[in-house]
Amino acid sequence: MPAEHPTAPPTRDPAGFATFYEQQFDAVLGFVTRRVDNAHLAADLTADIFVAALEGAHTYDARRGAPIAWLYGISRSVIYAHFHGTAREQQAVARICGRRLLDDEDVSAIEARIDADRAARQFASAHAALSDPLREVLDLVALDGLTSREAAQALSISSATARVRLHRARKALRTAGQTHAATHDTLLEAAQ
Repeated sequence: MPAEHPTAPPTRDPAGFATFYEQQFDAVLGFVTRRVDNAHLAADLTADIFVAALEGAHTYDARRGAPIAWLYGISRSVIYAHFHGTAREQQAVARICGRRLLDDEDVSAIEARIDADRAARQFASAHAALSDPLREVLDLVALDGLTSREAAQALSISSATARVRLHRARKALRTAGQTHAATHDTLLEAAQ
């Protein structure tokens, strides 16, 4: 029984689109089954075509042809997108298959590096959180190799002030490190 061809697909009217769907279903399914050989894939693609038609119903122009031609255009696009995506997926799998798999030692080494980098990021964050006076003394002593007395001289502060700032900076970094370690341990316990 030939399908009745309405003059235009309805625009997002569920009842009207249901009628349009019933009228065009066999034609679209036939179009799809002539191009694919898997029943499940044919059903999925047909559903995708009608979803695309419903979403794009406002683009139908009767001057350009019958609704079935418009549906076939959508069908071609949906089928092409499916096979194009499948081809890209197969190429990616082929590239991955050429790479060696990681053994347990490789995984352990990568995890250790991630943990070390995490600690360095945590330290850098704690360092950045220090006030300028504390960070200046710490940097002069820890990075530039000055003594606390030389750092005091460079900053034009007393030796006692430099020692106090250095102590506070180191304490702040230790506290931040302990907080990070406690958080890390808590996360590990939760993951087990």
